[in-house]
Amino acid sequence: MEENPSIVIYTTTYCPYCVKAKKLLAQKNVPYHEINVEDDKARQEMIERAHGRRTVPQIFIGDYHVGGCDDLYALEKEGRLDDLLGKKHRQ
Repeated sequence: MEENPSIVIYTTTYCPYCVKAKKLLAQKNVPYHEINVEDDKARQEMIERAHGRRTVPQIFIGDYHVGGCDDLYALEKEGRLDDLLGKKHRQ
């Protein structure tokens, strides 16, 4: 059985884009680890990992930095998200 990559999403509680990104991941039925960056230490970790990006959400699939919510939805629209998630295409 193919192992799926881990998904990490950096969020805040008041971010509508975070909610939208988590909704798409839930629709894909993939587990993710959410890190709330309202804590300064977590925010600094996110900024370093995201190469200076400070906005939320910041999404990582395995070692791949997706970026934000719009980037996640762009991958879905291009048909590339399932591949990154390790999902096999069904016909």
